[in-house]
Amino acid sequence: MSLTVAIQMDPIDKVDIDADSTFQLAEEAAARGHTLFYYHVEDLALDEGKVIASGWPMTVRRKRGDHFSLGAPETRDLSKVDVVLLRQDPPFDMSYITNTHILERIHPKTLVVNDPFWVRNCPEKLLVLDFADLSPPTMIARNLSHIRAFRERHGDMILKPLYGNGGAGVFKLKGGDSNLNALHELFTGINREPLIAQKFLPAVSEGDKRVILVDGEAVGAINRVPLKGETRSNMHVGGRAEKIAMDDRDREICARIGPLLRERGLIFVGIDVIGGLLTEINVTSPTGIQELQRFDGINIAGLIWDAIERRRAEGAGAG
Repeated sequence: MSLTVAIQMDPIDKVDIDADSTFQLAEEAAARGHTLFYYHVEDLALDEGKVIASGWPMTVRRKRGDHFSLGAPETRDLSKVDVVLLRQDPPFDMSYITNTHILERIHPKTLVVNDPFWVRNCPEKLLVLDFADLSPPTMIARNLSHIRAFRERHGDMILKPLYGNGGAGVFKLKGGDSNLNALHELFTGINREPLIAQKFLPAVSEGDKRVILVDGEAVGAINRVPLKGETRSNMHVGGRAEKIAMDDRDREICARIGPLLRERGLIFVGIDVIGGLLTEINVTSPTGIQELQRFDGINIAGLIWDAIERRRAEGAGAG
């Protein structure tokens, strides 16, 4: 099966080929004989009902400093390609949401991975609330008095933007921290979105486990350990990836959420688990597959493409 694959992603010249999951997905696709077309999100358009993108035919290779080549620029009708990889990073803002509305018009005839309808309706920090018994106490709120009441109930807490990513804007507040009012003023002065407050989990000092699921099946995990004195374990802010095995609790969590992910066409998902509690379900642009392959030898990109090819062969984009 040879597929035409359009990849909607951030600028490829800036990716780290030894860490970037999208690069490895492109590399695996090329190794299978699929042809690649690369474009930026700003170059996606809905033109009189037709979904088009201006970009470039692309080849990739694992050579630092010379990892891609682009052909002549062209504009393609995305309804004529087989697969679109929706891989630009958050923030999950109105631009991102509009983008999912546009891509939804071609899916599932063109298989969009992950399904744009469910990407839009399953934000990382909201989908997890469907599994409250697996997760730490959480509040979504903008009203300061509500957030204060949450802190009074639970003591130390994490406060962060609801639609943030990569560890940006994440604060740990102790039960008596006097900065809550100032942080609330800062956040609410920037945008009109609610905040997320979550009970602080001391186990984060031992790591934030990223478990990868492919088409609803758990395939492996890495542990992301924060720097000394740091609460955030995200690798964007200095977290260190370590080898770790999945335990019974991880498998229990994945068994609960896996069928829902599969049903919703969320083929590539990364969940975050701290101290046995589910904190996020990442569906927009998950990462971690290269680190997992280095630790455990599992070709996650290959498993993802197996799932994509299987769905194409079945002739359906989503369950």
